[in-house]
Amino acid sequence: MSETSRFIRPLLEFLFPNTTEETLVIYHGYIRKFAHLTEYAILAFWASRAFSGSSKNILRRVWYLFALLLVLLVALIDETNQSFLASRTGSIWDVGLDFLGGFMATLIFYFVYQRQTKEI
Repeated sequence: MSETSRFIRPLLEFLFPNTTEETLVIYHGYIRKFAHLTEYAILAFWASRAFSGSSKNILRRVWYLFALLLVLLVALIDETNQSFLASRTGSIWDVGLDFLGGFMATLIFYFVYQRQTKEI
């Protein structure tokens, strides 16, 4: 949280000048968790797009599984790496949050992809 407080904290203080310290910490936490969801949703979108258009038949047929597997793998590697840094902590809950963001994006992409392939 100390890494992101340099730019998120001043913004929160500007937007909510009369808010208590505890509330600012809570808002900051929500923003960080939402960032987890968003960045892994973006990863899942690009992975889904790449795998669904792959020249490899297996990737093209089950692109959604490969996209979710990639999201899970990157989330696990990221949190494992953070657990070795003194200034960071790795959390299985963050892996779950990352996967949830990836799952939601993959699900949306799946429905859009199915709709587009039926129209063709």
